[in-house]
Amino acid sequence: MTAIFATIVSSTLLMAGPLIFTALGGVFSERGGIVNIGLEGMMVMGAFSAIVFNLTFQNVFGALTPWIALVAAMLVGGVFSLIHAVATINFRANHVISGVAINFLATGLSLFLVKVIYGKGQTSQISYYFGKPDISLFKDIPIIGEIFFRNVPVMSYVAILFAILAYVIIYKTRFGLRLRSVGEHPLAADTMGIKVRFMRYQGVIISGILGGLGGAVYAQSFTLDFSHATISGQGYMALAAMIFGKWNPLGAMGAAIFFGFAQCLAVTGGTLPFFKEIPDVYLQIVPYVLTILALVGFIGKSEAPKADGVNYIKGK
Repeated sequence: MTAIFATIVSSTLLMAGPLIFTALGGVFSERGGIVNIGLEGMMVMGAFSAIVFNLTFQNVFGALTPWIALVAAMLVGGVFSLIHAVATINFRANHVISGVAINFLATGLSLFLVKVIYGKGQTSQISYYFGKPDISLFKDIPIIGEIFFRNVPVMSYVAILFAILAYVIIYKTRFGLRLRSVGEHPLAADTMGIKVRFMRYQGVIISGILGGLGGAVYAQSFTLDFSHATISGQGYMALAAMIFGKWNPLGAMGAAIFFGFAQCLAVTGGTLPFFKEIPDVYLQIVPYVLTILALVGFIGKSEAPKADGVNYIKGK
C-alpha cells in the first residue's frame, strides 16, 4: 500500500509542478488587473524554446542543459508576454480576445519553427532532462521517506517553494501592495503616485516568465520533446487552478496539486489497483472534466480583483 501511495504522490507532484508555476504567473497578472487567458500560449513557447535550446546545446552544457534551458524559456516567455501587455495596456484591447490570439499565435509559430528547424512536425527527444532522484538525507525515514523523498520530481518541490515566495511577495511587500492596488482600484492607486501601467506591465511579464518556466518544466520532465501535443490544455488547467485558488498563490498551488492528481490518474491510473478496471478513455478525460466542474462550481464563489479585466484610462 505504501508503494502505491508513493507512486501516486510522485506522479501527482510531477504533473502539478508545471501547473503551479503557470498558475502563479496568472496570479501576478490578474492581481495587477490583466486577465491572462494566454497562459497556454506562454507554456507552449516555454516548452518549445526549452526543448530547442536543450537539443542545440546538450553537447556544450551536458547535465546542466535542462537548467540553463529553463532560463531560455523564461526569457522567451517574458518577451512573448509583452505582446499581451502592449495589446491590453497600451491599446486597451479586450483581455480575453488578446489572450486567445496569444494562444493561437504561440501554437502556430512554434510548430512553424519546428518544421523549419527540424524538417518535421516534432523535435527529437532530449538526452538530458529532469529525473526523479532520491533525497538521500530523508529517503530512509519510515513511510514518509518512501512516499515523499524517493523518486522526487525536483522541480515540483521548487514550484512549491515558488508558491510560498509568491505569497510573501504579493501580501508582505511594497511591490505586492502596489500590484494589488492597481488590480483593485487603479484610479486610487494613480492618485497615490503609483504608475498603473508600469505595475501592470510587470505583472504580465512575470506571468510570461512563470508560464514559460511551467512549459519548460513540463516538456523536460514528461514529454521530453516538442510537438503539437506537448502542451494540450495545461495552461487552461493552470488558469482554472488560479480561479479555484481564489487568486491566492497558496490556493492556486493547492488547486494545481488537485489537477495534477487528475492528470496522474490519466497517465498512471491503468497501473493502479483502484483504477485499472476503468477504461483508459475515461481516465484520460478526468482532468478536463474536473477543470470544467471546478470552474462551474467555484467561479461564482471566487471574487476576482475588482479591476481585473478593466482597461484603465488615466483621469477616468
